[in-house]
Amino acid sequence: MNDESTNTPRRDFLKTCAVKLPQIAFALSMIGADTLKAAVEQDDYDPTKHNYAMGVDIHKCIGCGRCVNACKEENKVPDEPVYFRTWVERYIIPTEGETQVDSPNGGRESFPPPEKGLEILRTFFVPKLCNHCANPPCVQVCPVGATFISRDGVVLIDETYCVGCRYCIQACPYGARYLHPTKKVADKCTFCYHRLRRGLLPACVEVCPTQARIFGEIGLRSSPLRHFRRFNDIHVLKPSLNTEPKVYYAGADQEVR
Repeated sequence: MNDESTNTPRRDFLKTCAVKLPQIAFALSMIGADTLKAAVEQDDYDPTKHNYAMGVDIHKCIGCGRCVNACKEENKVPDEPVYFRTWVERYIIPTEGETQVDSPNGGRESFPPPEKGLEILRTFFVPKLCNHCANPPCVQVCPVGATFISRDGVVLIDETYCVGCRYCIQACPYGARYLHPTKKVADKCTFCYHRLRRGLLPACVEVCPTQARIFGEIGLRSSPLRHFRRFNDIHVLKPSLNTEPKVYYAGADQEVR
């Protein structure tokens, strides 16, 4: 049955939804950002004067796991089930065969020896975390504006607006998000935003014994990150996705994914 009088209101409704839903989503995103901003900007910190990013020197990472432990302690990341805001992967490249990648318990503890008899070309460690993209897919898919980019370039989550739909978790190409088991909201690395506002480094950067993690600001001449990017061959993860990551790797090659 094809009743034109029935289909016309339906088409009008769909047209209205197509026009109004983006406007509603945008409005909600502004509400979410303003709500979190009001909560975190109650001091003299001015986010408009900063643009944060992180560098990782793979040549210097020894896989000690101190960064992972510091992150879990600083941000109260749950142990059961096991989740991580940052973790360390080990890449084992044999002389023949496929590259092996492991991260036992997120790299919190020592890595087991490679299998006996395996001829290894090289081995290295790669810290991973939220890339705080300048063009983040997680922000684009959030239906309520709970995920947003702060004015200092950090991708944050407003827990008061997150409905736990997991869209952002599925959209993140770096596997950096998880659903908090008790709060039932999305969670991830925030560059230890509560520390940044007090002029402190992220916990993972502060405890690194080899200075494999470099934290700073894009565009600031005195920033250690500027020196790091200038004097190293820099790569980002999955550049073809055009997410514009703000975690920069030195020493990474096509094996790192």
